Amino acid sequence: MKSQRILCLIFFAATLLGTSSAYAQWTVFDPTNYANALNEFHQLQQTYTTALQTRDQIITTYNLAYQMSRMPQNLAARYKSDFAQWTNLSAPNSYGNTSAWVNALNIGSPTQASQAYNSAVVQVQRYPAGSYSSLDSTTQAMIANQYATSELTQGTTTSTLSTLGTIRSNSEVFSQRLANLESDTYSIDPNQQTSNALLGKINSATLLQIHSQQDTNQILAASVQQQLIAQKQQIDSQNRAINNAIYFQQNFPMVTQKVANGVSNSMRSISLSISGR
Repeated sequence: MKSQRILCLIFFAATLLGTSSAYAQWTVFDPTNYANALNEFHQLQQTYTTALQTRDQIITTYNLAYQMSRMPQNLAARYKSDFAQWTNLSAPNSYGNTSAWVNALNIGSPTQASQAYNSAVVQVQRYPAGSYSSLDSTTQAMIANQYATSELTQGTTTSTLSTLGTIRSNSEVFSQRLANLESDTYSIDPNQQTSNALLGKINSATLLQIHSQQDTNQILAASVQQQLIAQKQQIDSQNRAINNAIYFQQNFPMVTQKVANGVSNSMRSISLSISGR
């Protein structure tokens, strides 16, 4: 209604101005042009309203993005915490045979582990070739079994030393990576809170967790290896007892016969010596 009144006023004003001129003439009213003008006015009004709505939506989206890019100021104070870290091992070295073991657990190389075992563990001696070959097959098998247990224990122990030392030596770098991730997580810097930054931190945390799980699996594997050696020793002891029982059952009559013959011969000799007197 206001637009129609404005158009009417404009129309009458133009009419009055036209009549005051020397060559005044009347302007013919065209309803079609008037309708087109009203239609264009409505279109302009709708375009303006749409522009306002778009502007408001953009402002709302920007405010939301800005709010999402900011971290609470007290988030680190509320949730940040410290965790236990690996520390280097230390031990007395009175006779110089423990330092290699300590270095193997702190550094973790196969060479250090081998040196640690050779310096701190009693070394088994080899049987002389002639002495071993002169033994019966049962005794040779028992000796070979004991050597196998000792050698497997050495391999498992050195492998465990190398694994634990490697994990321990890498723990400082791993702890620094965790500290960096924690710092970026609790950072109030908007650049650290974008969508890409958040996805990057999630991926980094997943990778760190995978690496940590790998270290845990290696420690568990080393523990299982030690349990296998203990189980082998137990099996060897049981089998050795069974074999001794079988040997006793198989050889008891012959041993008894030898003992009886020896006793009879001794008694006969004593009787002859007594009668000869």
